[in-house]
Amino acid sequence: MAITRAKKEELVAEYKALIEQAPALVFTDYRGISVPKIQSLRAKLSETDATYTVVKNSLLRRALEDSGFEAPDDLLEGPNAVVFSGEDIGQTVSALKDWIKAEKVVVISGAFMDGTVLDGDRAEKLADLPTKEQTLAMILGTISGPARNIAGVINAPGSSLVRVLNAYVEKQQEAA
Repeated sequence: MAITRAKKEELVAEYKALIEQAPALVFTDYRGISVPKIQSLRAKLSETDATYTVVKNSLLRRALEDSGFEAPDDLLEGPNAVVFSGEDIGQTVSALKDWIKAEKVVVISGAFMDGTVLDGDRAEKLADLPTKEQTLAMILGTISGPARNIAGVINAPGSSLVRVLNAYVEKQQEAA
């Protein structure tokens, strides 16, 4: 059944909104997956604020171009479903890989991120990215490290004096 022009425009607008919100798009070949399994995958990905959508390639191409990106021709072939990533790309791809490992149905065919096209293997490596919380912790550790060292240097003479006084008091107590 043909899609009406109005429906096509609605889908392009929906894809464009998803593209503008998502830092990455992960393409999958969804052949052989049942509707209940798609629902299961959507539920898993919604935990990471990601959206899994079966797309019409020509409409997704138009949405990408309308968003100012060059459409990745090699990813827009065959039946596609796209994961519009949540804010934490690594967590989204990790959840997708975990689901694929358990269900053995979907295949990651590639990804599109910041105008860069990634093949399937490189797209799967996005799961190795640290989570947002881990990244913030690393940044905080990097920033606070020098301050901690300075505080240690400043406190060192005082703590040394306290240790010497404690040793003197203990020596006096033993002598008494």
